[in-house]
Amino acid sequence: MNRKRWRLPACASGVSRRVRRLAWLGALFALGHASVVRAQSIDVLDEARRSLASELVVLAGQYEHGEGVVQDLARAADLYCDAARYGNADAYFALAWMVGDGRGFAKDDRIAATLMARAGDLGLEQARNAQRFFGPPANALPPCLVPRPAAAKNDPTVSDDADLDEVLANLPANKRRVAQLVRLMAAEHKIEPRLALALAAAESNFESMARSPRNAMGVMQLIPETAQRFKVRNPYDVRQNIRGGLSYLNWLLSYYRGDVLLALAAYNAGEGAVDRYRGIPPYRETVDYVKRIYGMFRKPTHAFDASLVAEASPLVAVR
Repeated sequence: MNRKRWRLPACASGVSRRVRRLAWLGALFALGHASVVRAQSIDVLDEARRSLASELVVLAGQYEHGEGVVQDLARAADLYCDAARYGNADAYFALAWMVGDGRGFAKDDRIAATLMARAGDLGLEQARNAQRFFGPPANALPPCLVPRPAAAKNDPTVSDDADLDEVLANLPANKRRVAQLVRLMAAEHKIEPRLALALAAAESNFESMARSPRNAMGVMQLIPETAQRFKVRNPYDVRQNIRGGLSYLNWLLSYYRGDVLLALAAYNAGEGAVDRYRGIPPYRETVDYVKRIYGMFRKPTHAFDASLVAEASPLVAVR
């Protein structure tokens, strides 16, 4: 969408800036060096998950303590749980204290002990030291961490094993036609269909006449500047809109050398914001957006055509 949208008021308020800045720099540094990590044959998928989890923990802490935002323990708990599912030790540690104190959860010493033990198992020394206050783990988890049932088959992007023909057949007729067109045009643009479908689902839920309060239009939610940039004369013409969105995604993949996370962040917030923050910008909407589509696509890298970006890529600056 290439649009600047909601950001945490903490960026301009009295939140603990030093702590927030250090946490963000750590998370964005890890994400920003994905190419180096790939070159060293380290698991990029795990690196991407760690980066996202670190960002979620920072946001959760702000909501837990009311730093720059209205305190919301339920929101903090949800964010910590999201980060814990990515294997973040700090998230388990924070959840253990919340459950142990009955903050945002019903107080449950068994669950608190299990969470603290998991934080310790993930290498957090302070969790190991705190375990004596909680007792032995009891193999009990809060509802947010109980394994979920398999996703419904009518989600066109959620399972790597799902057959796309069967999945798309379960969509309503009007959305099925749009999704099939996205899939077809993705192949023409050499974009993996699952990524293109994930993007379209997140942007508009395959609604060809969708329009956001910020004037993002159509299936791929193009703002006027992006539509003009990729020669889309009528953003509500389905084919033109999808072509424009896929062309922009292709360009972003080239610009960020196949880094899916950075390309998605830029599609949502603009490449200027990604370059400025040297990674995923600390905007709540953008973090949620990247997390959602990454969860659907589940691949941190994608093939790209370097010739689409004539000038030097910003990777030297970003990374």
